[in-house]
Amino acid sequence: MGLDRNLLGFGAGHRAPWASDPARSRGRLHAEAPSSTRSPFQRDRDRIIHSTAFRRLKHKTQVFVAHEGDHYRTRLTHTIEVAQIARALARALRLDEDLAEAVALVHDFGHTPFGHTGEDVLDTLLADHGGFDHNAQSLRIVTQLERRYATFDGLNLTWESLEGLVKHNGPLVDASGHGLNGPVPRPILDYNAIHDLHLSSFASLEAQVAAIADDIAYNTHDIDDGLRGGLLTLDMLEDVPFLEALLNAVHASYPDLEESRVIHEIMRRQITAMVEDVIATAQDRLNELKPNCADDIRHAGRVVARFSEDMKRADGAIKAFLYSNMYRHPEVMRVRERAAAIVRDLYGAYLQKPDLMGGEWAAGAENLDDGSLARRVADYLAGMTDNFAIGQHRVLFDHTPELG
Repeated sequence: MGLDRNLLGFGAGHRAPWASDPARSRGRLHAEAPSSTRSPFQRDRDRIIHSTAFRRLKHKTQVFVAHEGDHYRTRLTHTIEVAQIARALARALRLDEDLAEAVALVHDFGHTPFGHTGEDVLDTLLADHGGFDHNAQSLRIVTQLERRYATFDGLNLTWESLEGLVKHNGPLVDASGHGLNGPVPRPILDYNAIHDLHLSSFASLEAQVAAIADDIAYNTHDIDDGLRGGLLTLDMLEDVPFLEALLNAVHASYPDLEESRVIHEIMRRQITAMVEDVIATAQDRLNELKPNCADDIRHAGRVVARFSEDMKRADGAIKAFLYSNMYRHPEVMRVRERAAAIVRDLYGAYLQKPDLMGGEWAAGAENLDDGSLARRVADYLAGMTDNFAIGQHRVLFDHTPELG
C-alpha cells in the first residue's frame, strides 16, 4: 500500500463517482425552494456556521476549562481544525467538500459544558429517562432546539448531513434493527421514525472522512495542549514509538530548536502522516470496491476512510498514552470533579424549580411528566457554555467550586 498521488483530487474540477452529489440530495424534512447560488450542502454548512449552537462552542471545554488560558483549544477551535482536515481529505479523494465540512462543523454541537464530564453526569442523572448522548443531542439541536426559521424548528439540514451527523462512526443497528453498540438513543429513534436515516448502513464517504478527521485532530492537538500546559513533557512521548520517531526526526534535523517549535514540528508531522495514511488506505479500498455511486460506499460493509493497520496501532497507543497521562492527570481529575458538582447542582435546582430556567424553558414546565421535564432540563444544561454554567451556579448557590 502507498499513497498514489496520481489519484489525488487536488485541483480537480469534478467529483468522483463515489462522492455525494448535491444535485441528487434526498432533500430535507421540510421542503424548501432551492438556492440559486448555493448547493444544498453549502446551505447546510452555512446554516451550521450561523447557528447559536456553533457560537456557543467558543466557550465549551475541549480538555482544559476555557478560562485557563487563551492558547488552549475549545470545542470551537477543535471543530474548525476537524473541518480543515476533513476538507483536505475530501479534496484528495474527490468528494463533496462542502458536505464533509458540514458534518465536521456540526459533529460536536451536542457536547455539554465541561467536556465529557458534563455528558457523563447528565447520562447518569437521566438514566431512568433514556440517558444522555452527545451525538443524539446534536441531532436534537439541529432538528428541534435551534429556533430561528419562520416555518420549521431546527436547521432543516439535508438528509445527507443528518445521516453524517448520526452515523459518522458507523451503522447504529443491524439488519434486524438491534443496536450494534447497545440501545440506540431515543432522540435518534424518534427522529428516524419520521425521517428514515437508514441506521443499518454506513454513512457517506464525506461523513467518514469527517469522523477520521476528528480522531486525527484531537489526538494531535490534545498532545499539543498537554505539552504546552505542562501536563506532558517531550520525554514522555518516547513511550509511544510513533511519537518517539517523530521527536527523533525533529531533533535530527534541528538539534538546537527551541521547545515550542519542536512541539509544533511534531504536531504538523503527525497530522501529515495520519492524513496521508488515511488517503492511501482509502485509495486502496476504493480500488478494491470500484464503487459507482455514493450508495455503494454506504453498502460496502466496512469503513473506507480509515487508518492502515500500522497507523491504527499507533493511534491506539496514542489514545492509551493520553488517557493515562493526560485525561487521568490529577489536575485534570480535580477540575473534572468540581465541574461535575456544578452540573449536578444545576440539574437538581432546575428540576426542583423549573422557573429558574426562565423564558421558554420554564413555560409550561409544570405540565410536563417527569421524563419530559428531565429532558428539558438536560437540553437547557447541555446548551450552556462553561462560563454561563459557572455564572448560574454562583447565582443559585452560596459556594461555587473554583476550576482554575
